[in-house]
Amino acid sequence: MKARPSAKRISPTPPATHSVPAKRRAKTSSPGKKYAAIRHDLEQQRRAILEEAVEGLTNLNGQEALPDVSDQASAEAEQNFSMRIREREQRLVKKIDEALDRMDKNTYGICERCEEEIPYPRLKARPVTTLCINCKTVEEKEEKARRYTSDVPFVTI
Repeated sequence: MKARPSAKRISPTPPATHSVPAKRRAKTSSPGKKYAAIRHDLEQQRRAILEEAVEGLTNLNGQEALPDVSDQASAEAEQNFSMRIREREQRLVKKIDEALDRMDKNTYGICERCEEEIPYPRLKARPVTTLCINCKTVEEKEEKARRYTSDVPFVTI
């Protein structure tokens, strides 16, 4: 009797179509429980920032004409300072949203550069980070080198 070629087995569930490499997915098997405390902290921080922003907008004092020039300058400086803080908070909310999105995609806690797992204490201290400490150190050295080379004047002889 000849052995018949076996029919191709069809899996009951389709293969995962994530764009995340298998190496990265394998390391984050149950991130929901592992990062629950960090998720809670991020959501709480996001909520606090947004509530503060709403409160700041509702309590906005209109630009009033101050009689003294120095008072006017102080008011403008304070307004500029407040705007810079709001811009920083906007960037932080964006980073928080990105971190929460990575949690949903099971890629949170994986270094974007080397694809190794970021240690939990680093994530707890800086929950929006995307780099492990080694890659962050390398990035900072590269940035410092770029700054240094751009600050050095080019001299031709």
